[in-house]
Amino acid sequence: MRNVPRDLRDPQDVATPHPDPLGYQARILSRVSRTFALTIPQLPAELATVVTHAYLLLRLADTIEDEPALTAQQIRVYEDAFLEVVAGRADARRFSDQVCALLTGQTQDAERELMQHLPWVMQVHSLLTPVQRAALLNCLAVMTRGMSEFRQGLGLQGLATFHDLDRLCYCVSGVVGEMLTEFFIEAVPSLEARRATLHRLSISFGAALQLTNILKDQWEDRERGICWLPRELFRAYGVHLHALDPGHAAPNHACALSVLIGTAHAHLHLALQYALLIPVEQKGIRRFILWTLGLCLLTLRKMHNTPGFRSQQQVKITHADVALIMYSVTGVQRWDWGVQALFNTASRGLPFTPLAPEWEAAAWHALPWPRHSISFLDHLPLRF
Repeated sequence: MRNVPRDLRDPQDVATPHPDPLGYQARILSRVSRTFALTIPQLPAELATVVTHAYLLLRLADTIEDEPALTAQQIRVYEDAFLEVVAGRADARRFSDQVCALLTGQTQDAERELMQHLPWVMQVHSLLTPVQRAALLNCLAVMTRGMSEFRQGLGLQGLATFHDLDRLCYCVSGVVGEMLTEFFIEAVPSLEARRATLHRLSISFGAALQLTNILKDQWEDRERGICWLPRELFRAYGVHLHALDPGHAAPNHACALSVLIGTAHAHLHLALQYALLIPVEQKGIRRFILWTLGLCLLTLRKMHNTPGFRSQQQVKITHADVALIMYSVTGVQRWDWGVQALFNTASRGLPFTPLAPEWEAAAWHALPWPRHSISFLDHLPLRF
């Protein structure tokens, strides 16, 4: 238990149990994520419980990572301790008390409450199967280690290369796609025959969502002194990321942004293949994936149609947009051709950037791109 404070190592949680931990999960989910509060309940009830639980724990890892008062070393220590809590080797109450005492006003109230009530969330953990617990712990390990690695030396100059962006998206969100795939396969055993393909495509499912979030949040990230954009691409267009000013549009910034919107669009095409591999009778799983893809696609369209946007609020999709996606997807989800036609219509006019050859090679490589290119993952007990 490297780096874990000694007083967290003895799992003797004396927190008062919540009489309805599943109900608490559902209520707090609606406060920490508008999008997933809509999509997760579409899943079959048992899967919805597991995915909600996983999302809340991943959100807590983000809370630790994003707290500005913590040093890089403190973040690493508390992320390691958090993994020990989830593994059942450290005390949830003591951990949450220690972290809550360090959170500043920049942490949202709902996230602070979630951290405070980590013991209640962990009550649900005991309901997970061994496969689900292993997949979740693996996901958390990759995400926390990945964020720690990529934040080292990161500033407004951005990531070095496109490949670095691929690796980041895998560590932060692609691995979430792999985790969900494990959940789905256990729930629907017939998917076992498609395991390798599902895992490969699930990485693009996660990458599309993460890249969309990076683009949408780029100006808010800059206010925190961080930029996740690839300077290799922007330099090719004569744009220096470290010198970007939200108040003055840099020449060709929109051109480089269009390339990345096209990259996210390309990943969405693979993510659509992922959704269509789910049997049509699994309506809840299909709806969960397709609603998520639809919301992502509309966000990309908003950014494409507003190239000079300077805040996430300017490209936020409306309640009417959300309702349209829900209604449209639900109407066609029984037919693959209908889903494909709806996707083609919704994505018409968006730029499309072909993915790097490594993504094609992933179809036959022993490990999918970009996981096999991330050296620090060799030291983690990955199971996929």
